[in-house]
Amino acid sequence: METLLYYALTAGFAMVVLSLVLAFFRLVKGPSLPDRVVALDMMTLMLVVFCGLTAISFGHGEFLDVALVLAIVGFLATVALARYAERSHEDRTGDGEDDR
Repeated sequence: METLLYYALTAGFAMVVLSLVLAFFRLVKGPSLPDRVVALDMMTLMLVVFCGLTAISFGHGEFLDVALVLAIVGFLATVALARYAERSHEDRTGDGEDDR
């Protein structure tokens, strides 16, 4: 059973690293702000998964605390970037009300 866990963790780490590389490519290439926001959110999710795999691999529960904090920060960053994208879209199109 331990051998199966080793192979599963190795495959999990490989897939997480591959998805991080692909998401980073999308983050750099774009072409639009929503693409970049989704790529950043995916990278945050993959880092949470990486922390979870590390916790299983080394048997340290502290990595789960790090994963939880990272997930909360990633969620807040996604909400903030979505709000920024919405405001910049309203400024460009002039659809929003002037609440200043």
